[in-house]
Amino acid sequence: MSYIVNDPDDFAAESTLGFIAAHRGLVRRVNGGVARASATPAGEVAVVIGGGSGHYPAFAGLVGPGLAHAAAMGNVFASPSAQQIYSVARSVATEAGVLFSYGNYAGDALNFDQAQERLRAEGIPTATVRVTDDIYSASLADRAKRRGIAGDLAVFRAAAWASAQGMGLAEVEALAARANERTRSVGVAFSGCTLPGATAPLFTVPDGMMAVGMGIHGEPGIDVVPLPSAGEIADLLVTRLLEERPDDLGDGASARVGVIVNGLGSVKSEELFLLYHSVAGLITQAGLEIVDPEVGEYATSFEMAGVSLTLIWLDDVLEQAWSSPAYAPAYRKGVVDLADRIADENAAEGETAEDDAIQPAATVDAQRAGKDVARALSAIRAMIDREVDELGRLDAIAGDGDHGIGMQRGVRAADAAAQAAADSDAGPGTVLARAGDAWADKAGGTSGALWGLGLRAAAKVLGDATAPDGRTASEAVAAARDAVQTSGKAQIGDKTMVDALVPFAETLAERIAGGDDLATAWEAAAAVSMKAARATADLLPRMGRARPHMEKSLGTPDPGAVSLALAMAAGASAWNDGTTEEKR
Repeated sequence: MSYIVNDPDDFAAESTLGFIAAHRGLVRRVNGGVARASATPAGEVAVVIGGGSGHYPAFAGLVGPGLAHAAAMGNVFASPSAQQIYSVARSVATEAGVLFSYGNYAGDALNFDQAQERLRAEGIPTATVRVTDDIYSASLADRAKRRGIAGDLAVFRAAAWASAQGMGLAEVEALAARANERTRSVGVAFSGCTLPGATAPLFTVPDGMMAVGMGIHGEPGIDVVPLPSAGEIADLLVTRLLEERPDDLGDGASARVGVIVNGLGSVKSEELFLLYHSVAGLITQAGLEIVDPEVGEYATSFEMAGVSLTLIWLDDVLEQAWSSPAYAPAYRKGVVDLADRIADENAAEGETAEDDAIQPAATVDAQRAGKDVARALSAIRAMIDREVDELGRLDAIAGDGDHGIGMQRGVRAADAAAQAAADSDAGPGTVLARAGDAWADKAGGTSGALWGLGLRAAAKVLGDATAPDGRTASEAVAAARDAVQTSGKAQIGDKTMVDALVPFAETLAERIAGGDDLATAWEAAAAVSMKAARATADLLPRMGRARPHMEKSLGTPDPGAVSLALAMAAGASAWNDGTTEEKR
């Protein structure tokens, strides 16, 4: 657990400020994360990495020559928002373009993809390589669904080396992709981890036992076995990795591997070295030559007691990248000449915000509708504040346990933005759009991205010209549903928020078409949505972090579906506030 905390909500932001102060000669603050202190050389592809906080040195500690140009940093265990990622990438981009690389998690993919689309729309070439090294998170046949853990170091190194050689974006992407294809990792844990301010760990491991295949966000392992000796742990890890030796190895390439023994937070250096002694012996016995092994902390999970082992199957080019010099706050190898690296004097430090001063004019009726929308968001905020612990409990059963916290961060930001817009007499479209932007930016993660997309899509339909009638409100909800499904790719039955959103949208449209007023139709749709959310207890998850532990989630409803249904019910109570006839 974290002992040094002020406000848990500010933990990641305050930690980042301290990190920057400690390494001011190497990194600078940019909106949404950190970047190299020096400007990106003209014509050099910028390598931008990122993810949730709580994994140091991933990701800020891996920014510097020989590694990333910048890192987008989300809240604790939550993806950075699309706005944060865009701002970070924009601060280091050159005409050569940007390569994004990050662990393959749904929230990261949603937000990085949105940022990529925005950069491309501005004429900045952008490509992406998602790290998929964790062999326990999906089968080899479904390798594209695997998550990224400590193996991201090998991919980041390959991308950064290619960029420094002056390769173009396509070549940088290709080498990073090749590194990812040849990198495999597996992890074990002896205890769980606890989020700052929380009173209990996200998962526990019984005394004398070891979890096999856990994730770095508190996802529990796929199996629990009696705690073996160090030699037996090494044998388990090495044997499993050698079973997945890549198929595309050329002559001579199969004999050389990079090795990463990674501590996840509480396992000390002496223990890691003890483990490496056994690992190195087993790898050598298998006829392999180890090149520049790394033993230490590279991707952690707060105070989790655990280790992971990574093998990178090298060829001549990948070996050059793996062994090349680097100089970052948490990773240094060889000799890097920093004398000719001039600080970027034009880089703005601190937070910057998009200009929201321009506000479309709204009629009196539209202004009243804007205040109705703001009141609905306040009701949703109150509901989430009441249910935050329960939502976290549901999420911890097969996920990482942070859904309640993420929803709370998002809705609080959305509520504040909506109230400010409503107080300035904005119409419903502007109120909802500002709320959606704030939700996505502050919540991060998958749910933050999807709620932001949905609210913004609904806002476009509502507009600010007049107060929406029932049909317009129904069309706005349908637009939100379409945006969520298009970006998130989930369908009914996948055990996600879509299982509650789709029946809500369909019922609302049916009741409005049948002649119900908005308040009555909304209340009926919310009831159907809640019933559908509860029914997800009988489903197995086919998407998201719960998918590798699908059996554990059976009998428990999906937290995203539950929070969506609860939010719609809270909205119904807001529409029915005050004089019923006036609301209708």
